Amino acid sequence: MKIFSKSLLAAGIAFAALSPIAAAPAAAQVVKGIGVVSLPAVVANSNAYKTAEQQRPVTYKPQLDQAEARRAAIAAQLQPLVDKFNADRQANPNNPALNQQAQTIQQIQQSGQQELQQLVAPVALSRAYVTEQIEDRLDTAVQNAARKKNIQLILDPTQGAVIYADAAYNITQDVLNELNTLLPNAQLVPPQGWVPREVRQQQEAAAAAAGQAPAAPAATPPAATSR
Repeated sequence: MKIFSKSLLAAGIAFAALSPIAAAPAAAQVVKGIGVVSLPAVVANSNAYKTAEQQRPVTYKPQLDQAEARRAAIAAQLQPLVDKFNADRQANPNNPALNQQAQTIQQIQQSGQQELQQLVAPVALSRAYVTEQIEDRLDTAVQNAARKKNIQLILDPTQGAVIYADAAYNITQDVLNELNTLLPNAQLVPPQGWVPREVRQQQEAAAAAAGQAPAAPAATPPAATSR
């Protein structure tokens, strides 16, 4: 059973530490067997993720350059239309031609956004591929850290289970160390035909509903290396 959620990279957590107080009694006793881990922090700080983030702008430079050039062209196309719209609206706010001008601008913006998304789709797919490789090792990393620290209960604040925890309970670094050992690097470029886990699950559900056997997805390699 996976312990992560689809919003791993969107979530975040900071662990607070008790401030020392003069003449305070001894620190409260830490309950053994309990740990708190921030899975989004583990993913974002893993060697595999950080290395991929550094490599991606180089590997996908042609796509990124093409997208930037197209973005600039669309902006240049829109600017005179926007200027004319603003000038016409200032001259006569009731001008019936304003609606058509606004629609034209909106259509260019929407089609341009779709075009830019298609141009950078390989970049987004690469990020999803790297993230999934990390997530596939995350469960084992947590279990290894828990076993080494003799922890029976692990809480994830990003899931709303904890609103505060003393730093003594934080095993995020321990899990991160285990993950870096399990997956030092990740493959940056997905294999031909690979789609993210969520898409595969949707395809499988649709196939099951239609009474068909889903096509076998491209497998994530068990031991990936950077490219």
